[in-house]
Amino acid sequence: MIRHGLLPALFVLLTGLAGPATGPASAQAGDAPTLVDVTAAAGVDFTHQTGAFGNKWLPETMGSGVVIFDADGDDRLDLLLLNGRSFTGVKESPGASATQRLYLNRSSEGGPIRFQDGTRSAGLDLSAYCMGGAAGDLDNDGDADLYLSCLGQDFLLENRNGKFTDVSRAAGLSQDYEFGVSVAMLDADHDGRLDVYATRYVTWSPKSDLFCTLDGEAKAYCTPESYEGASPRFYKNVSKSGSLRLEDRTKEVGLYKPTAKSLGVTVLDLDGDGWEDLAVANDTQPNLLYRNKGNGTFEEIGVSSGMAFSETGVARGGMGIDAADYDHSGRPSIVIGNFANEMVALYRNEGNRLFVDVAPTSHVGRKTLLNLTFGAFYFDYDLDGWLDLFLANGHLDPEIERIQPRVTYAQPAQLFRNQGRGRFVEVTGGQVADLATPRVARGAAWGDLDRDGDPDVVVTTNGGKAAVFENRAPEGGTWLRIDLRGTRSNRDGVGARIELTSGGQGGETQRWLVRTGGSYLSQNQVDPLFGLGTAKVADKVVVRWPSGETQTFENVTANGVLEVTEPGK
Repeated sequence: MIRHGLLPALFVLLTGLAGPATGPASAQAGDAPTLVDVTAAAGVDFTHQTGAFGNKWLPETMGSGVVIFDADGDDRLDLLLLNGRSFTGVKESPGASATQRLYLNRSSEGGPIRFQDGTRSAGLDLSAYCMGGAAGDLDNDGDADLYLSCLGQDFLLENRNGKFTDVSRAAGLSQDYEFGVSVAMLDADHDGRLDVYATRYVTWSPKSDLFCTLDGEAKAYCTPESYEGASPRFYKNVSKSGSLRLEDRTKEVGLYKPTAKSLGVTVLDLDGDGWEDLAVANDTQPNLLYRNKGNGTFEEIGVSSGMAFSETGVARGGMGIDAADYDHSGRPSIVIGNFANEMVALYRNEGNRLFVDVAPTSHVGRKTLLNLTFGAFYFDYDLDGWLDLFLANGHLDPEIERIQPRVTYAQPAQLFRNQGRGRFVEVTGGQVADLATPRVARGAAWGDLDRDGDPDVVVTTNGGKAAVFENRAPEGGTWLRIDLRGTRSNRDGVGARIELTSGGQGGETQRWLVRTGGSYLSQNQVDPLFGLGTAKVADKVVVRWPSGETQTFENVTANGVLEVTEPGK
């Protein structure tokens, strides 16, 4: 079923891909969209609270993310901005009254982006030091539930017609004091219920805080090497009869890793076998790649795959992460944001579960060398059918410029436009000049906030204001959104693989895995959004459900929503 909407610097030198760009992506910068900062006009007045009170505790530097999802079921994407607060027992710590903030989307069809604060009415005025989260229909009742990863204990919030209820204890979440970070929901064993993977950073608490110093006198923020690692948690969804219930199965499924210092996580199908795998960005520890063995248990293959270390065999400071088929190879490649002086990692998928970091030979690598990159994701911002790359940057140390004059504390975001076959050119200035405003950025995510068919962007700032960027694409770019409803599979269709071919004979095929989480502490729009260049139809759309069911649609009209319901019960 189609629901129609309104129409709305430098190349990466990849091995074997030298030469001029071809196809629709060879368009010049003049016809590229603009990304305009509309934060104030959109009604978003969020300021993140770090709780900093002068003692330089590690969590103060890490920031928080944004979850883009439909909270109230009106088919408009809302924003949940995660927030810190004062530290327990510290009276002089600011932000004691800070809560999470929900902004309900009140944009009219084709109109400007508008939000209204719906935090209290939705029951999300939760005061906790939260960092990341993910949304998904855990009980398959048609509403998107929330899992929030926080300092202390995590929270599971059940959505009942747009009202959220804390069911954390009843559902079985751990009450241990942990440093929760990013979250992804996935149906690991294809039983039709979404499970939860929640990363943990290090073993830290106010009582175990260490004294670190650079000059022998003044306290400085400790590096992650100062603390022991902490294993992520995997919760198996065992809900029955409408009652949410999660069981910790981390060890049983092969995901226990006590030495990990994990920040970002993304879901991918690394080898095309139809089972969801996990890629995890670690800070000063080897990155992790978990292959799903086809039954909901995992084996870790990070080292043998080539994505655990840098090309020199060094574990870097991994932050945000995403995976997508940016070069139309049919295989998902991985981007990881790293610490300053380490450059972003671009792990290209060579097949046979082997990845090669092509960043060192690319201008993307060189252009990101001095930045500390947190948020990172692929999206087709110009609707030309090729996935572009967005990076949100910002340092940890306000004094960094005294130590390294070429590295700044606040840093511009970066947008790299895909010129075809994975050749990127940076377009941060010019028509997307608002992105060049330096920020101490952390979380970042994309979603079509005004329902005009192109992806907008939200960026969070550590201790500062969030930013909303409206994508204003020129006339002519066409698109197609896929809206899935699972029956035998989970209701959201998470884990479904979609192939879209357009451009007629000799056209290109794009591939997308429906997934949650990603980037850094954040979640993008879950429904796939494909750019079609100037094509008026998608020649073929193939949907492969986690249940094994396959559906094919031909000659699908562009500039609308293809609604697909899984055959079955």
